[in-house]
Amino acid sequence: MNSIQTQIAENLKQIRKLRGYSYDQLASLTGVSKGMLSQIEKGESSPTVNTLWKIANGLQVSFSSLVEENKPSVSVIRLHEKSAVMENGEQFQVYPYFPFDSSKKFEIYFIEMKPGCIHTSDRHHGSVEEYVLVCEGEAKVSITEESYLLKKGDSMKFQAAHSHTYANETNQITSFYLLIYYS
Repeated sequence: MNSIQTQIAENLKQIRKLRGYSYDQLASLTGVSKGMLSQIEKGESSPTVNTLWKIANGLQVSFSSLVEENKPSVSVIRLHEKSAVMENGEQFQVYPYFPFDSSKKFEIYFIEMKPGCIHTSDRHHGSVEEYVLVCEGEAKVSITEESYLLKKGDSMKFQAAHSHTYANETNQITSFYLLIYYS
């Protein structure tokens, strides 16, 4: 099996399993027979460009995502090497750790809020969930009429269909991870 054939096999299998598709479901989406899809994943068949385009279109991924080499399996992110996006006179600092990836449908940020900081986030369009995991301090999260106080080690998730506010009402820095999931 040549390297491009191996890469296609690995990428297709990874995408299919990540999305939880059976061969029948994938065949229905792509118009490629389940037998051919199985052979491609096992590296027993070298698909044509036309077949790869059918698969890419059916999965709604780029053609190159099927043929490109996998990225390293380990990525180390160091806070001191990241630049923050700042707001509110540097009161609210957002460090993008893992940017949005359409195949994974999420992004992760590390956020620091100085004492007294209040940040309001507009509602997100579509079906979006936010996950908050507090590292240090306390974060008050307000969604519509409800408020939730999260302390170190606490976490929450919520539908981000309404505007929501993050507040640090303490006299110390609050930090938390924010995962945004786009279903």
